[in-house]
Amino acid sequence: MVKIIDAHSHLWLKQDTTWNGKVIKTLENGRSMFLGEEVQMVPPFMIDGKNSAEVFLSNMNYAQVSAAVVTQEFIDGIQNDYLEEVQARYPDRFFVCGMADYFKPGFAQQAEELISRGFKAIKIPAHRLILDGQRIWMTSDEMMQMFHLMEDRGIIFSVDLADGDIHVAEMKEIIAECPKLKIAIGHFGMPTTERWHEQIKLARNENVMIESGGITWLFNSEFYPFPGAIRAIKEAIDIVGVEKLMWGSDYPRTITAITYRMSYDFVIKSNELTDHEKELFLGENARKFYGFKQLVDLPYVKNMSE
Repeated sequence: MVKIIDAHSHLWLKQDTTWNGKVIKTLENGRSMFLGEEVQMVPPFMIDGKNSAEVFLSNMNYAQVSAAVVTQEFIDGIQNDYLEEVQARYPDRFFVCGMADYFKPGFAQQAEELISRGFKAIKIPAHRLILDGQRIWMTSDEMMQMFHLMEDRGIIFSVDLADGDIHVAEMKEIIAECPKLKIAIGHFGMPTTERWHEQIKLARNENVMIESGGITWLFNSEFYPFPGAIRAIKEAIDIVGVEKLMWGSDYPRTITAITYRMSYDFVIKSNELTDHEKELFLGENARKFYGFKQLVDLPYVKNMSE
């Protein structure tokens, strides 16, 4: 069986931040105050709201996921200090992304400091850079300075884009300016929105990949086995080839609705994808792109209910 790698996940010990002037804060029983409403942010058994590496590892071991890429999001607060600890504690299981505060001048220096601390990827949740009455452009002078630094140092650029083609022109400019910069585009191009194919087409460039973090959330109204998500994967294969695509779960938010295993099991059980396509999508592409080496073997453990 292929060794599975999750190319899009999140970790935090506590949410206590703001975005666009609104509060995100950990409550009780897995709930958070989120942009003006109370939501179930993580499963209710996470009663303290801690989304820790140890709980994730337990889910990974149960679901036979060998390794995970931990990205970041402004709605969780900047988690560099915790993720640095996670990387040091579990170097063979996690690949973590650093994140700077792009709303304040000097973020390129922050990124350089993160790289010096050992981070091998820098995240920009670009969809969060569009605020009420303000937009942070990824093609600004300081952003380009940061991208050139990342290209020179071999640092991966992890990015989530706004719906459709809103950010595509900026991404084309970044790719043209920094053609050797390795880029992972998240959320599978937002396949439930119009013109999502334009994001997928960016992976026609040599060093650009697409990962599917959040795809089960985007097709949540269908629920398991997510036939629309399978159709989106097949469409993306037709556009850029399966070698350009990676599976991601968007753990833990997605497992409020489904189990962690279900977030990839629908791919395993699909009759519309070949075994070779499944092998590349679920792990092999991410292994090569992120440079995972010591992937653990995780034998299946029988459920008591079987």
